[in-house]
Amino acid sequence: MALGDLRLITAADLRRLVSMADAIGLVRAAFIHLSRGEAEVPLRVPVHGEEGGIALYMPAAVPPLRALGAKVVSVFPANPARGLPTITAVVLIQDPATGAPLGLIEGASLTALRTGAAGGLAAQLLSRQEAQICALFGAGVQGRTQLEAVCTVRHITQVRVVDRDAPRAAAFAEWARAQPWIRGATVLPAASPALAVRGADIIITATTSPTPVVPTAEVAPGAHLTLIGAFTPQTREVDADLVARATVVVDSRAGCLAEAGDLLMAIAEGRFAPERIHAEIGEIAAGERPGRRDPAEVTLFKSVGTAALDVAVGAAALQRAAEAGAGQVARLFSTE
Repeated sequence: MALGDLRLITAADLRRLVSMADAIGLVRAAFIHLSRGEAEVPLRVPVHGEEGGIALYMPAAVPPLRALGAKVVSVFPANPARGLPTITAVVLIQDPATGAPLGLIEGASLTALRTGAAGGLAAQLLSRQEAQICALFGAGVQGRTQLEAVCTVRHITQVRVVDRDAPRAAAFAEWARAQPWIRGATVLPAASPALAVRGADIIITATTSPTPVVPTAEVAPGAHLTLIGAFTPQTREVDADLVARATVVVDSRAGCLAEAGDLLMAIAEGRFAPERIHAEIGEIAAGERPGRRDPAEVTLFKSVGTAALDVAVGAAALQRAAEAGAGQVARLFSTE
């Protein structure tokens, strides 16, 4: 592709170019470089628009992966009245040598893919290898990729779906049963959160709830939890007792200690301390810190997200698109 060309990658293009197994490998590499200080991820910049809308600008560079770019996420609450989604996003990928724009990727699907892959990596490194039963809180887009990722790294035989909207949980279960990666697993809406969690090997929370959704008393020894829904200091999906009980692993210490209400509220309540964070997931992936150390250990992975994953997966997708001739190419400028 000539310098000055910009390749547009749709959501459908992305899924054809990057499988979930591929994405897990890419986020693994990105997390390792992030934990080693080999990635640059400045704080996100918020800019306010009209009618209570906000746009978030999140740049990142992962030089060892030749990944450079930025994600722009817009959250405009008035959009549904216009027939538009509340959240829209794009990821810009740039040439790390020249800074020239190379590609623009639909951001919501890329976010879902890389977030699901992060959860899959956590399950691969922290859950018991024989894990079979999954409790999933949240029947939205993030729940879909989280479940796909877990089924990619573990032989899941039963999935229990929890959502505050019962028809939505039923529709999710019907959708999941039709996916090839489910491999015959039983997928059913759970009668209650307690029944969903009881005996579950892997518990995933991908909700918008500001208060805990997981019944702590039902979490069995040896369970692994992935928490990806809450991303502000004022929201959490598990209570302080569960955080205190678990071996806590994070995507980023700095990010989680700034934004992860699950941890920050447990700290404020005197049930947890920053130094009790066991590791970043990149440290475990690199073999620099141990993962699960005991079959009865309860492990907890907390993620607030990082643009390093967006540019890492996005750069790989763009390279594959160029090789396959996928996407649409627009000439932005000429070098002649």
